[in-house]
Amino acid sequence: MSHLERPVIRPRRLRRTAALREMVRETWLRPEQLVLPMFVREGATEPRPISSMPGVVQHTRESLRKAVAEAADAGIKGVMLFGVPETKDAVGSGANDPDGILNVAIGDAVAEVGDAMVVMADLCLDEFTDHGHCGVLAADGSVDNDATLERYAEMAVAQAQAGVDLVGPSGMMDGQVAVVRTALDAAGHSETGILAYGAKYASVFFGPFREAVDSSLEGDRRTYQQDPANVLEGVREAVLDVEQGADIVMVKPALAYLDVIRQVRDAPELTGVPVAAYNISGEYAMVEAAAANGWIDREGAILETLTSIRRAGADVILTYWAVEAARLLKA
Repeated sequence: MSHLERPVIRPRRLRRTAALREMVRETWLRPEQLVLPMFVREGATEPRPISSMPGVVQHTRESLRKAVAEAADAGIKGVMLFGVPETKDAVGSGANDPDGILNVAIGDAVAEVGDAMVVMADLCLDEFTDHGHCGVLAADGSVDNDATLERYAEMAVAQAQAGVDLVGPSGMMDGQVAVVRTALDAAGHSETGILAYGAKYASVFFGPFREAVDSSLEGDRRTYQQDPANVLEGVREAVLDVEQGADIVMVKPALAYLDVIRQVRDAPELTGVPVAAYNISGEYAMVEAAAANGWIDREGAILETLTSIRRAGADVILTYWAVEAARLLKA
């Protein structure tokens, strides 16, 4: 190659050293942006491993408190709690029982870390119903949207009374955020925030989560969770949630829906609204399985996965790797 043929523009100049690469890096992943989802099982005397999610357990109340403190020490700023009750019924009575496992776990977490972390809780009936659906069933077996909203209102108030910082309505019922906001305000909990599962898809990647919460699901959730083929519908749902009073909107799952995260982030109606994304159980399990077989570098895959979700536009990431990722980032 002659002198004249040599390239003048050389983007590789800015990749030559680690310092140069970091100086021009467009996307940063920080521990403060991570939230750890956690499961707590009623009546458990020791943590129970979840076979499809290596490294994740159903906690006892005591092990949950220790794990929450460990998460705070790692520098992450939030936990999302899910309860696994001993008994279930058709209307999910345990969801709003002050002595129910999720509400006492909220109290345990708040007592452990106070304002050092944001304590969030899933606001849905699927863990508490004997049929495994996210709402109350009508006579024909379908999920009754408006009857379910009444239960969500009761559940929201119970969680607020337990001390939760953010409730996470995730059932994808029409009008759920408005009903929850109204119920919280009427009960004197106007400071309790709402992290709304704005765009939640009927995904096969939820599979391991079913084991994590001992799901009793009969059938599927395609009549209320969104069609994986739709993007604009997800944006519309997120916008509606903000109009109804949501403080943060979330896209779930994350990896197969990076385009949805980006469009939600870029929607003019959502300017200034924090966007979260949930790196769900099946996405976690895929990486863990590949790493266990020696097919990929596990730690590299964890950080690359989470960075891709940040790059797509998520301000907050819920991930089962939160604590480990925080330590890797600090290292």
